[in-house]
Amino acid sequence: MSDDESTDATDEASGRGAPSRLGRVLLGVGLAAQASEDFRDMDDTIEYAESAGVPVPDVAAPFASGMMVAAGVGIALWRLPRVATGAAVAFLAVVTGTMHDFWNADEDDKGGERLAFFGNLAMLGGALVFLREAYEN
Repeated sequence: MSDDESTDATDEASGRGAPSRLGRVLLGVGLAAQASEDFRDMDDTIEYAESAGVPVPDVAAPFASGMMVAAGVGIALWRLPRVATGAAVAFLAVVTGTMHDFWNADEDDKGGERLAFFGNLAMLGGALVFLREAYEN
């Protein structure tokens, strides 16, 4: 039985059919696509990380973006699911409150930071659900 068939059989046996697979693909593609946007203008990404007090932002920002692209692809394809979902959870748990602290943002930036915070919070919730699923299978 191939890995794809094994994943499908596990989904069906656990009562998690298409919605779970669809959810993994949507979350994974969303994470990977969002992170890949950081590579389009890495200078701005590094500058943003630096403004938030991230240590060694010229190394941390590209590393984190690459990690999230890999995590998103891993979740979407359900390959190394514990590693992929764990990486997404770790990233989102740290970044959500530190990079998008809307409560400390300037009045002009509060709306965007609030939107990013709650968007990340939603993705963190999805990643936590799939992290649990990865450890149950």
